[in-house]
Amino acid sequence: MEDALILKNFQNLSTREEAFGWLLKKYQQKIYWHVRRFIIDHDDTDDVVQDVFIKVWRNLENFREDSQLYTWLFRIATNESITFLNKKKQKQMQSLDEEGSEYLAESLTSASYFNGNEVQLKLQKALLTLPDKQRLVFNMKYFEDMKYEEISAVLGTSVGALKASYHIAVKKIEQYFKSQD
Repeated sequence: MEDALILKNFQNLSTREEAFGWLLKKYQQKIYWHVRRFIIDHDDTDDVVQDVFIKVWRNLENFREDSQLYTWLFRIATNESITFLNKKKQKQMQSLDEEGSEYLAESLTSASYFNGNEVQLKLQKALLTLPDKQRLVFNMKYFEDMKYEEISAVLGTSVGALKASYHIAVKKIEQYFKSQD
């Protein structure tokens, strides 16, 4: 289903729900995994994804098409993920960059939803050592295979800064792997 057709049908009250169903079918899984790679916990991810699509439902009729629908959805998902993590940090009074990353690493291995092998688990643990922005950039580039221009539209950061963040993230991940051997 083409995005233009989804948007056109969403504008019509009689086809709005059907159009939103098409949007969910097309993007829900991509958004889930984008959020999941950042939030880690399955239940928290479900909550954030639900919030994302509630926000999309409420705001889609005002979507100006200044960007691609995909980019707009990822921006909402990213912002909702960051908001969620900031609230969680405040509640737990701990930084995800320190003790919190240990908690998330433990939740990775205990989650029945994680079905990766040892290398994938090691990569996820390495990602948890990165600052939030570097982790976001790495996830979008590596897992989502997004172009820097798309990531720039989602995060509102220059392409040069994104390339630098990605490069630094890769170096830190390599160092993490070497330290674990």
